[in-house]
Formats: sequence, C-alpha cells, structure tokens
Amino acid sequence: MSVRPLPLEWVRAFEAAGRLGSFIAAAGELSVTQAAISQRIGHLEERLGVRLFLRKPRGVTLTVEGEAWLPHTTIHLRAIHQSADDLFGHGPRQVIIAASASVVQTWLVPRLTRVQTANRLEFAFSTMVLEEDYAKGSGIQIRYGSGPWPGYRAARLFDEELAPVAHPDHSHGDWRAKPRIALSGPRLGWAHWGGATGPTPHLRFDSFIAALVAAEMGAGVMLASLPLAAESLAAGRVVRLDAHSLRPPESYWLLAPPDRCSDARWRALTDAFCESSGE
Repeated sequence: MSVRPLPLEWVRAFEAAGRLGSFIAAAGELSVTQAAISQRIGHLEERLGVRLFLRKPRGVTLTVEGEAWLPHTTIHLRAIHQSADDLFGHGPRQVIIAASASVVQTWLVPRLTRVQTANRLEFAFSTMVLEEDYAKGSGIQIRYGSGPWPGYRAARLFDEELAPVAHPDHSHGDWRAKPRIALSGPRLGWAHWGGATGPTPHLRFDSFIAALVAAEMGAGVMLASLPLAAESLAAGRVVRLDAHSLRPPESYWLLAPPDRCSDARWRALTDAFCESSGE
C-alpha cells in the first residue's frame, strides 16, 4: 500500500521526540509547544496506521515500529541539513576548534590558508590542555591518542615521529651529554629512547611549544615531535641530532560529531589539516 507524502514537520517532531525520548524535550528543540509535538505525532501515526510511541503517565517510549523507523528518519533529516549547508552555505560559517596551544600554533595556523578562502570559513580556537576539558566539549577537537573515538568522525593529523632536536650549537660533539628537556604528557619520552643513558632532564614543560622554544634558545636537547617542529627545523632554529627516531602509534586526531560538521566541511578540514597515511 502506497503512503501519501508525509509533512516534514510531522517527521521532524517524531525524530526529535524519539531521539530525545521526550515530547517536552522535542518541543524545546523545535521551539514549539508540547501540544504541537503531540498533535503532529498523532497525525503521523494516523497517516501511517501504526503506533510510534507508547504514552505513559511519566513519559513516552518508542514502540517496536517506532524504534525501527527512527534511525532512518535521523539519517535522512541530517542529510537534508547537510546538503543545504553544502550547496547553499546555510548554517554558521564559524568553525570552533578545541586544541592545545602548541598544536594550534605549530600545525593548524600554518595550514589555515588551505581552507579559509575557498570555503569562506571563520575559525575560532579554544586552547585546552586537560583531558576533562576535552570531554566536556561537543564541537571539533584535536586530541592525542590512538582511538577509538566513538561518536565522532575521526582523521589523524599526521603520523607521529619523535627525535632529538636542539639549537645548532648543540650539534657539535656528543649530544647525549648535553642537558635534556623533558615534556610532560601522554607521548613517549626520554625513557623510551632506545635504552640510551644520559643526563637527567633538568627542564620539564607541560607545553610542547614552550619546550621547543627552550630548545631553540639553547637550553638543551628535546625529544620533539618532528611534524610539530617542522617549521622550526626548516628555519634552522633547531637541528635534528640523530637519524634514529621513534614512531609511536599515537598521534593527534581531528574529531567532529557527525551532526555538527557537514560532509563538505569535514572534507575541507581534513584536506587542509590532515597529512597522515590513514584515518
């Protein structure tokens, strides 16, 4: 039996109520009254000839039919919104990215010209350091690790590689005897450097960019992320001291909730910022 076209406002009411588990919450999201949500869903159930919700004294729950249909409506409504954004530029043009100041300065900012002009995007950066700060966020994030990242689109920025770097003055003689700079955080450190012995680090930083600046100023030898230190290396402010390197599975990842980032915007961001061999 064919079904007549369904008014989009009815479908949106069902999808919001089913996803949020509440007519009241759906009314708040769609900026209508609870009575309007109930009425639209009632019309929809009448048109389809099935019950989509079980009404209870303390709320509503989806029926078997409602549970089966909900993911289809969510996917297709999301596709409508994303296609409008992709084709007509609807939606906010500002992109807010939460990332450490070091990643913003050494990796993201040098690549902004790849994405800003062609996609007419405006960027705002929120620098975050603590893991719990990331957990609170709901927008685009840069996080360090190896995944998995449930609930997010995910693309690795680069394949991590670590090696000793220092001011050119430290390249003379045995660099292993030079003062060492340590970096707090999740990445591998001097203890993982091939079992090599050396002086105990006398400088420790919780920021990659601060440690890199210290190395540029001649304060010691840093076990640096070569991708993040690429501009400093190219400019000769630091030099690589050893051909050996560490290649951990962890790296920085670009993450975005699917419903907060359209397909076209995600492609623009990954094309600009990601230079990894895989996702």
